[in-house]
Amino acid sequence: MKHLVEVEPATATTGPAYRNARAKDGLLQAPPGLHSCWDIFRTSVEKYPDNPMLGRRRVVDGKAGEYTWATYREVYDVVMKLAASIDKSGIKQGESCGIYGANCPEWIISMEACNALGVCCVPLYDSLGAGAVEFIICQAEIQIAFVEENKIAELLKTCHATSKYLKTVISFGGVTNDHKDEAKKHGLSIFSWEEFLIMGGSHNFDLPEKKRSDICTIMYTSGTTGDPKGVMISNESLLVNIAGPDSVLQYIGEVLDQDDVYLSYLPLAHIFDRMFEEVFIYHGSKIGFWRGDVKLLVDDIAALKPTVFCAVPRVLDRIYSGLTARISSGGILKKTLFNIAYKMKLDSMRKGIKHEKAAPFFDKLVFSKVKERLGGKLRVIVSGGAPLAVPVEEFLRVVTCAYVIQGYGLTETCAGSIVSIPNEYSMLGTVGPPVPHIDVRLESVPEMGYDALSSVPRGEICIRGSVLFSGYYKREDLVQEVMIDGWFHTGDIGEWQPDGSLKVIDRKKNIFKLSQGEYVAVENLENVYGVLQDIDSIWVYGNSFESSLVAVVNPNQQALERWAEQNGITGSFAELCEHSRAKEHILAELTKIAKEKKLKGFEFIKAIHLDPLPFDIERDLITPTYKKKRPQMLKYYQGVIDAVYKNMK
Repeated sequence: MKHLVEVEPATATTGPAYRNARAKDGLLQAPPGLHSCWDIFRTSVEKYPDNPMLGRRRVVDGKAGEYTWATYREVYDVVMKLAASIDKSGIKQGESCGIYGANCPEWIISMEACNALGVCCVPLYDSLGAGAVEFIICQAEIQIAFVEENKIAELLKTCHATSKYLKTVISFGGVTNDHKDEAKKHGLSIFSWEEFLIMGGSHNFDLPEKKRSDICTIMYTSGTTGDPKGVMISNESLLVNIAGPDSVLQYIGEVLDQDDVYLSYLPLAHIFDRMFEEVFIYHGSKIGFWRGDVKLLVDDIAALKPTVFCAVPRVLDRIYSGLTARISSGGILKKTLFNIAYKMKLDSMRKGIKHEKAAPFFDKLVFSKVKERLGGKLRVIVSGGAPLAVPVEEFLRVVTCAYVIQGYGLTETCAGSIVSIPNEYSMLGTVGPPVPHIDVRLESVPEMGYDALSSVPRGEICIRGSVLFSGYYKREDLVQEVMIDGWFHTGDIGEWQPDGSLKVIDRKKNIFKLSQGEYVAVENLENVYGVLQDIDSIWVYGNSFESSLVAVVNPNQQALERWAEQNGITGSFAELCEHSRAKEHILAELTKIAKEKKLKGFEFIKAIHLDPLPFDIERDLITPTYKKKRPQMLKYYQGVIDAVYKNMK
């Protein structure tokens, strides 16, 4: 395979172990001279003291202004004051500090203060609610926590259970008298950001020696079932990954540097964003923070003018829907010009011409307007966290005038492990080859019909390398389930492509049997049906007592309202979702896709329920990375599912 070299032969149950052809003489190592994540920041302060580092938009009278910046040296000075106060409060190297809140400069400053002292940074999920926050504080024995001002009340609700461990709370902003009274009841010390900064005063302390093997952070993965798992990530795991993005961009002769600008909005509590922010700190780049409202995201992008934009598919789907809606609502002349430009550029890209040379005339005339809406300086879009629909990826590759890269990784593999090569059109719909610091192999899953040794190798994706996690905190039993002979078993099903790229096609656990004995790989089906532009999301369900599949669908509001208008049907969006003809229409479109994709008869969806409310975290239906929590979905929609099956009979 073009981009791979074989490093170990196949066995009876596994395919060969491969690595990136660029690593044939040895896997990529951490940059020399760096021993901890503190060194990433410290060396950048030395190299780029006057570079702007952290930026935010000041909002005055409801209006957001331009970004204002603190330099690397200015941030360092605040970090050292914070570290003095943490040290004075008695927290020792290796102990845990919680950080709870949305991305902001104080989040990074708190994280760097932890890095300076060798204190283990433990993010408390911004979207998991009090139950998980309580669990994490108790399991990780968190004694001190930095908290976004509007999350303090939520945190204090856990004190009946957490005050055994938690002794100090510091707000990213101010604290109210109510906060102080509540904290006092539980024997907690609570400080505003400014109060805690001066607490260290002239306190003298030495920064401890830190090793690559030290645990830098414990990141709790939400999981689709059970309690969150604390993934222990060492300094080495993060350091090795620092070189990853450059190794991908080098395929096209580009690198990241101090002129790059990154928008921080994906949760820092997740490894995807944490890893990228470390990368940009290493390069002395700018990191600008969003205002925390997804509706204002495009406005923040326009103001910041990022050069690199990381996103989960759900965000890119929104951008795609917004752009296509604008194009549809344009005049006939504009629409025709766009369609001609799109077809010509896509045809050129399909022939192997790089995006910047595929249609330079139309880039200037047509697509520059899209580029301007995204700030005008965007050169790389990275998608991760879940599969990106092929039509969306193709559209963004054509119209954004930027490299669109899809990656695959888990918290346990310290984010991006397998990443597509920029400008390789053949890798559309895949996550590309492994990065040069890991080995990958597929393991057969016979009960699902996946054979790692067949002519089209398919099986569970297994990863090996120094980037892997150091274990699950206090859950060695769970480690033994996924780590076998040095290989981490991801639970995801992959398929090698002839060019050495990998396609993620299924999830090992997402399989059930219908009453006639047929096995259904449900995630694969959801990906097939999910390309339908009339819907935003779909949950497919079946069980061993029923012979057919049903689904709960979130229809696309604009598409459904447009269809209703064309068909003389009136009513609110919620009323349209209840309309029998709307259900028939969506079901017919799903059936059309099933036929086009030549699905087997039992894989056809036979009945649907339309839910106007998108699957959300608030109802506990999805994880913060937008993965479906299937047991919870069944519990929530049980009445609906029962009614749908009953109406079929």
